[in-house]
Amino acid sequence: MIKHFLTLNDLSQDELRSIIKRAQELKKMHLNGTIYEPLKNKVLGMVFEKSSTRTRVSFETGMIHFGGQAIFLSPRDTQLGRGEPIEDSAKVLSSMVDIIMIRTFEHSKIEKFAKHSSVPVINALTDIYHPCQLLSDVQTYTEHRGDIAGKTVCWIGDGNNMCHSFINAAKQFDFHLNIATPQGFEPFANIVENAKKHVSIFDKPLAAAKDADLVVTDVWASMGQEDEQYERADAFHYYQVNDEIMSAAKSDALFMHCLPAHRGEEVTSSVIDGPHSVVFEEAENRLHSQKALLEFLLDKQPS
Repeated sequence: MIKHFLTLNDLSQDELRSIIKRAQELKKMHLNGTIYEPLKNKVLGMVFEKSSTRTRVSFETGMIHFGGQAIFLSPRDTQLGRGEPIEDSAKVLSSMVDIIMIRTFEHSKIEKFAKHSSVPVINALTDIYHPCQLLSDVQTYTEHRGDIAGKTVCWIGDGNNMCHSFINAAKQFDFHLNIATPQGFEPFANIVENAKKHVSIFDKPLAAAKDADLVVTDVWASMGQEDEQYERADAFHYYQVNDEIMSAAKSDALFMHCLPAHRGEEVTSSVIDGPHSVVFEEAENRLHSQKALLEFLLDKQPS
């Protein structure tokens, strides 16, 4: 059976932890200049319906490091969403490449694609989940503070795809997640219910941040929500991560943001550029954690 990575729940806790450990090993090998090419002659198909800087560069660079190749497919380059059934696109693409990553809008689309793919499919972001970012985030926390199990993470902002993936991560990596969102922007109830022992919902950011080991946020309006920008700015006005929020967290708390960030909106410059912030290491670790994921998934293909 083909193993896909559409959400963090597709892998076991042990498998996820092995990927984090492997990501750290691969990072050290890269920094030491070690040549390691386990995916020589392998091809990654990269399907982008939503643009990205970090996702494209990290996956493409990872395949080059591993001795393989990556093919970038923009909306202009594929028939997805232009008449060809997703099932047909999945069958054709997966017959020509070894692994596929997809960055799209509807999560249902990537689920249908994976169902008809003969190779592993990676979710590089949908409207509901962003699991690759969580691999990087957990790797980054682990490198700075050790095991994240038993820690308290505070999410402030929209109950969006990143928030949903943090909820899954709380269950899979055994930490507690405090979520502060404005009314009407809460995460999906069914996703919270699936991890309810690991999640607490707050309406006041300061209360959610109290004694947190890690504080995380994201933009108030994601790609595709531009027409909601002004409405969201009003709703999220009191959900900014600033010095007061960080002072409520533990003195050695870390701050993360998946980027791109809007300084002065969801986070102040004093926080994102300050001593608690690890956002640029977090961004770099997308490369290393996704290399570990690629290696893992291709190793798990049925022979």
